[in-house]
Amino acid sequence: VEIVFVDDGSRDCSLDRLRDIAARDARVRIVELDGNQGQTAAFAAGFAAARGEITVTLDADLQNDPADIPALLARLGETAAASDCDAVSGVRQRRQDSWVRRFSSRVANAVRNWATDENVSDVGCSLKAYRREVLAGLPMFDGMHRFLPTLVRWNGARLAEIPVNHRPRLHGTAKYGIGNRLFRALADLLAVRWMRTRWISRG
Repeated sequence: VEIVFVDDGSRDCSLDRLRDIAARDARVRIVELDGNQGQTAAFAAGFAAARGEITVTLDADLQNDPADIPALLARLGETAAASDCDAVSGVRQRRQDSWVRRFSSRVANAVRNWATDENVSDVGCSLKAYRREVLAGLPMFDGMHRFLPTLVRWNGARLAEIPVNHRPRLHGTAKYGIGNRLFRALADLLAVRWMRTRWISRG
C-alpha cells in the first residue's frame, strides 16, 4: 500500500506537512508539480507515479470521504478475472454544494453523456478506483479529468458506480464554475468526439 500526494503548487503549509509525514512513513510519497497546473496534470502525475495494481483517486479538499475507499475496492474486486468491473466511479449522495454548483454540474454531466454516448451518473466525483491496465496509454490533455470514465471505458474497462459520501467544503475554494468552464468544456467535448473517431481499440 502506498499513498501518493500530488502537490499542485500549494501556497500554504501543505507541502511542509506532507514532507514531515513522508519522513516518518515510507508508504507516503510526494509528487511536486512546478506551480499550479490543474487537476488533469495532478491526476496524470499521480497515475505516472503510482506503482500499485489498483489506483484510487480523491481530492484533497476533504469533500470526498476516505472512509468510502474500502467500498470502492470491494466493488472492484481483487482480480479482473473474478470481477465484473475494472473501474469504479463514486456517485456523490446528498451533495454539500451550493445549488448553483449542483445545477451546473448536472447540466455539464448531461451534456457530456449526450456528446460521448455515455451514461455516467457523476463524472465530476473524483473518488474513483482503477485497475492499472485501464489507465495505461490514456491521452493526457488539459481537461482530461472530466472524461476519465469514458476514456478508460474506451481503453477496455468495465465501469461500475457506487454511492459515496460528500462533505461540506471546509478549506480552499472551488476552482470550477459556469463562467470559467463553459467554453473550455465545450471545446474539450468537441476534441473528445473527434478523438473517438481516431481511437485505436485494444480489443
